[in-house]
Amino acid sequence: MSKNKPAEGTAEGKQKSSKMKLIIGAAVLLGVGAGGAYGAVASGLVGPSKSDHGPDVPQLVGKDDTDPFAPEDDSSTASVHGEGGSEYRTAYYSFEEGFTSNLKDSPALVQMSLAASTRHDGRVIQWLRMHELAIRSAILVELADTMEEDVFTVEGKERLKQRLAAAINRVLEEQEGFGGVDAVYFRTFLVQ
Repeated sequence: MSKNKPAEGTAEGKQKSSKMKLIIGAAVLLGVGAGGAYGAVASGLVGPSKSDHGPDVPQLVGKDDTDPFAPEDDSSTASVHGEGGSEYRTAYYSFEEGFTSNLKDSPALVQMSLAASTRHDGRVIQWLRMHELAIRSAILVELADTMEEDVFTVEGKERLKQRLAAAINRVLEEQEGFGGVDAVYFRTFLVQ
C-alpha cells in the first residue's frame, strides 16, 4: 500500500472522496450554467449587448402584440391602453411626485404633475422608472427656463409639453441610447 494514498474505508479516505465528489459536482453545475447561458443567447432570449451590434432599441408594439418587456407588476404608474386610431399600443407612465419651479425672470411659480407616453415596448417605461431622478432634474431645468407668458396660453403650454418630452428623451438617450417618449401630459397645472 502506498504512503500517499489513504486506505479505503478510513476516515481520511472517505473525506478525500467526498471532496472530490463536491469538486466534480461544482464543475458539472458550472458547465450546465454556462451551457444554459449560451443557449439563451443563441436562442435569442437574451439579446446582444449594445456594444456588440449597436443599440438594441425598443420596438413599436402593435395593439394586438404581446410586449415581452412589459412590467410584470400591475403598478398604477404604468398603464397600457389600446383604444384610439393608432395601430400601436400606448403605454403611460405617471411621475408619482409633482414638480414645482420658479418661472424665468418672474416671481411666479408653476406646480404640475406629469405623465409621459410611449408606443415602444416596456423597456421605455422601465427606463423612466430607473432614471427618474435624472429626468426630474431635466424637467425642473426646463420649467425654470419657461417664461411666465408661456404658461398662460394654450400654444405656450403645448410648446412646454414638447420641450419636456425632448428633455426626457435626452436623458434616456444619454443613459440608454434611445429616447422613446412620444408625448408628455399635464395631470395637474397651477401657476401662482
